[in-house]
Amino acid sequence: MAATNPTTANPAEPKPISVLFVCLGNICRSPMAEAIFRHQITTTAAPPGLAFSTIDSAGTGAYHTNSPPDPRTMSTLRNHGITTYIHAARKIKKQDFFAFDYILAMDSENLENLAYERRRAVRGDKKNGQDDAEAEAEGAGAKIAEVRLIGDFSSDGSVTAKPGGGEVVEDPYYGGKEGFEVIYAQLVRLCQGFLKFLAREAEKGAGA
Repeated sequence: MAATNPTTANPAEPKPISVLFVCLGNICRSPMAEAIFRHQITTTAAPPGLAFSTIDSAGTGAYHTNSPPDPRTMSTLRNHGITTYIHAARKIKKQDFFAFDYILAMDSENLENLAYERRRAVRGDKKNGQDDAEAEAEGAGAKIAEVRLIGDFSSDGSVTAKPGGGEVVEDPYYGGKEGFEVIYAQLVRLCQGFLKFLAREAEKGAGA
């Protein structure tokens, strides 16, 4: 569920960061990642000096549009103390690539689909005669989302040199409840790594 509710721990008011988590149908992995990340940024797990605006999730497909998360997703979240999360599944749209700072895929197929849609979004917005790079760079304050795997971010806050070089979060949909517990633990770790990465980037910006 999208929310614009900045969380900041720095009186300098850092620029709020927006994040979109993406899987295939937006009922298992990406809503779980969204719920975990929301929980982390409102607890002591969130590094100081960061602010957040829109946190949301979506799917590359429209199979479950407007459906709530899988019951196994919700029960797993409740088992870990996340009890207030609400979401209706949706498909990613062109505007997302310009609205979010980071779009984080769960697996390589998601990432490939997102990269394709990102290129289409950029080409659709560019003027005649521009190439993709020029279109991306044009305009002060213009923003195009960085698209990566959530697994590109390690627990120490480092990131893979190439998008897609990290670990994948397997789809638990066709398995049992235990699979949801496995990806819950994985997503907690990966979201913490992403937060550490963001903290490092904020420190670099502050020192620039």
